[in-house]
Amino acid sequence: MGILDTDIKYLSGIGPKKAEILEKEVGICTFGDMLYYFPYRYIDRTQFYEVKDINAEMPYIQLKGKIVRIEVVGVSRGKRLVAHFSDGTDAVELVFFKGLKWVVNKLKPGAEYIVFGKPSVYNGKINLIHPEIDLANETAMAFAFNMQAVYSSTEVLKDNFLGTKAFNRIQYELIKQVNDKIAETLPQYMLDAYKLMSLKEALLNIHFPQDNDHLQKARYRLKFEELFYIQLSLLKQRSIRLEKADGFVFAKVGELFNRFYEQNLPFPLTDAQKRVVKEIRKDFGSGKQMNRLLQGDVGSGKTLVALLSMLIAADNGYQSCIMAPTEILALQHYNTINELLKGMDLRVGLLTGSTKKSERTVLYKGLLDGSITMLIGTHALIEDTVQFKNLGLAIIDEQHRFGVEQRAKLWSKSDNPPHVLVMTATPIPRTLAMTLYGDLDVSIIDQLPPGRKPVVTRQFYDSKRLMVFGFMREQIKEGRQIYVVFPLIKESEKMDYKDLEDGYNGITRAFPPPEYVTCVVHGKMKAADKEYSMNLFAEGKANIMVATSVIEVGVNVPNATVMIIESAERFGLSQLHQLRGRVGRGADQSYCILISGDKLTTEARKRLRLMVATNDGFEIAEEDLRLRGPGDLEGTQQSGLALNLHIADLGRDGQLLEYVRGIASDILSDDPLLSNEKNILLRKQLVLQQEKIKNYSLIS
Repeated sequence: MGILDTDIKYLSGIGPKKAEILEKEVGICTFGDMLYYFPYRYIDRTQFYEVKDINAEMPYIQLKGKIVRIEVVGVSRGKRLVAHFSDGTDAVELVFFKGLKWVVNKLKPGAEYIVFGKPSVYNGKINLIHPEIDLANETAMAFAFNMQAVYSSTEVLKDNFLGTKAFNRIQYELIKQVNDKIAETLPQYMLDAYKLMSLKEALLNIHFPQDNDHLQKARYRLKFEELFYIQLSLLKQRSIRLEKADGFVFAKVGELFNRFYEQNLPFPLTDAQKRVVKEIRKDFGSGKQMNRLLQGDVGSGKTLVALLSMLIAADNGYQSCIMAPTEILALQHYNTINELLKGMDLRVGLLTGSTKKSERTVLYKGLLDGSITMLIGTHALIEDTVQFKNLGLAIIDEQHRFGVEQRAKLWSKSDNPPHVLVMTATPIPRTLAMTLYGDLDVSIIDQLPPGRKPVVTRQFYDSKRLMVFGFMREQIKEGRQIYVVFPLIKESEKMDYKDLEDGYNGITRAFPPPEYVTCVVHGKMKAADKEYSMNLFAEGKANIMVATSVIEVGVNVPNATVMIIESAERFGLSQLHQLRGRVGRGADQSYCILISGDKLTTEARKRLRLMVATNDGFEIAEEDLRLRGPGDLEGTQQSGLALNLHIADLGRDGQLLEYVRGIASDILSDDPLLSNEKNILLRKQLVLQQEKIKNYSLIS
């Protein structure tokens, strides 16, 4: 155990109480956690403003002057301390609402102070609320540096005197204590070849930069290392898998595949689909376990590619399964595949949480004796009672919705690891794919089937609702169906957004029965009720389906041509794109209408504008990553790879990521086991990382 593993409570000025708060609020438990708790911005402390020049629009400013007088204003909760501060050019009020006794004892009228804070306006006067304030003749540690680091804090931390200034002092104390004991984590040849600052220097300059040049070099070194080790780990796992993981050989494309291709194929494959099938066939014949990620926008034909892969498995005497995240999607796959296989002598099973006991008994028997060739289901597939005769191909749809442990249970149902095809309709930005799925081979279906028209997207404010209703009536008159999606089921006290129940009532008033039929679907309904509503809509007996985003995945009604998304500003880009993908599945022109409130944040406005401008899922995903960061993107928390990046940003550091991946690839090409003396340190660091992250490379 090194010094960086020391419990943070043992650092001078922390103690047990503050240590507990730090762990609870920001996950800092050790010296190392604190050292890698990096600032998010820096303030130039060399610049002083004159009071006469400041205004409320300015960011943080620094002043030098004297306290003229101090007074306590107001009573009870409105009580505040006001210090009148002047630098000779003008005066400004410094206002304190908390810790009044402490402030009174600290401030001395007539003494010269350095004040730092954000200007604001109250009663027409400029003031600074709770500014930092220090005697000018005190050479405080933080001011010994030209650039002062600013750290993320919380109200609880601030209430316990753990704001930015405290973090500065803590980091200063910590670096004094550990700096000489920080061991280098990259070999010297890499530091020289890629002109990298030493780790010791980088950690000092990230917290206390000498100047901007040193800060940029420190940031580059730390980002380089963080991204490099992620890529080295993934690429090494991939090479081990390719070396060791023998897979079933599907040597032939036989009668089942050819019969389907010649007689049942509903439309010619796109060039993209043909390319992907070729890539999968090559994997099947390689003798190694396939581990492939298949990306494709909603409606691009991933299910057809999956079925063709399952037919190759069947031609070679193996069973297949598809595991989907919801019953709706599992049922959708089951119905689609049965429809496509019409007239062929193949038995397809369906297993979900709703499958009756009597049906399960028949299913289990069919799986064990091999008479069921394909099984489609939800996480019910991973139950211990489900055993296959010879599972050769496992397909996971929208895998980010399954935990890694769940997926691992599925692979254990075969003596040899089955071939793995992971499918997602959520376009994954290139940088995120290289990080989350860097050990997988990637296939992309980037074409829509012929005859599909791009969905026309428009944004309207609430005030235009009647106009939208008029458009809905026109579409229904033409025999079309409409989705109306709401973000909430029950009214939220905190958010003034229309909820589903309110919305349903509003829709039925505007579209009264019996002339119009409206059904409703949400996540809290019983499975049977949900299925009834879905069937009502799928069979064309309902004109409008009012739903929550439960329909984001798994509803395929070609006659539904309008998707109306209420409170669209509440949805992320990825979700909006998925919802839009529910329409445009037939040959008719489809529409997506985004209805939002009048007051939008800058980010919400950007999101909605982008949705109107493009149908390209990958462009949308890249922007989503830039706006929200990887931590917020759905699925990253369960991927099997901890994405708790300290300093790198996948939205902005894509070029660096590709650069370090190339370096990692070159190192492994030259020394696959990292056994050369010059790479011993790399191997040691990977072992330390592997202890923190389980190796799930065989299960994607």
